[in-house]
Amino acid sequence: MNFIRRRPFLSALLLLLLIAVAGPLWLLMNARAMPVVRCADVVLPFPAGVSQQPIRVALLTDTHLSGPDNSPARMARIVAQINGLNPDLILLGGDYIGDNKWGATYDARHAIAPFAGLRAPMGVVAVLGNHDSRSRKNRVALSADDWQRAFADLGITLVQDGAVRRGPLAIGGLKDIYTRKPDIPDTLKAMQDIGGAPVILSHGPDVFPLLPDAPSLTLVGHTHCGQVALPFAGIVYVPSRYGTRYACGRYQDGQKAMIVSGGVGTSGLPFRMLASPDIWLITIRPR
Repeated sequence: MNFIRRRPFLSALLLLLLIAVAGPLWLLMNARAMPVVRCADVVLPFPAGVSQQPIRVALLTDTHLSGPDNSPARMARIVAQINGLNPDLILLGGDYIGDNKWGATYDARHAIAPFAGLRAPMGVVAVLGNHDSRSRKNRVALSADDWQRAFADLGITLVQDGAVRRGPLAIGGLKDIYTRKPDIPDTLKAMQDIGGAPVILSHGPDVFPLLPDAPSLTLVGHTHCGQVALPFAGIVYVPSRYGTRYACGRYQDGQKAMIVSGGVGTSGLPFRMLASPDIWLITIRPR
């Protein structure tokens, strides 16, 4: 106290320095934290003649493998966390490649390498995100064919504007809406052709208003739940044409439902505030 009274100006500078150092460290620690597991129950029309047992689906998005907030070691812990939930099926929502955030960076194949440890009886199905789309500005990403081979080498099914059947579920995987033009009509038709309770896997929520008003579940990421939300104001920015309308969590519009995951990695700055990393465990029950 005597020091503060004798040197108030120096004391104020030291306090500001402490805040300047501690603040970013706190934001970084939030980003490096293990994901929160969020749970949801969804009812969908299962096809006749199949088991009517509920299906547990784990949703993992936006891993953005790059330092200092995410690393292969952290991803190994997250993979073990998901396996410990005993899901029947695991869905990957894109944005596997990280950007340069003053830490380690990884090429495309190393970015998805941790997924080799995922285990589920119905397997793992993936789509790509905007960070995974190859362009003149993004040479780290692979071509469409190389992505298919890279995921196949891990035993993972990559779906781009198509559909696969997993148990009672018809899973439609869409191309990234932010860097490509997904073929929603053909994907919905492919889902109808193979039959099953309709689950749409896409990178971001901008596909949701384009879907018909019919029973379905759409699973997405991309928003990071705002990544940095402000006290009282909440989420102020989401990279979506709909602003913060579909920022985070569960949405219902008529008969269709959507879950938006905050993902486990970061983009831009390796910081999170009031927007915890998360994975979702969704129990899909027959109507």
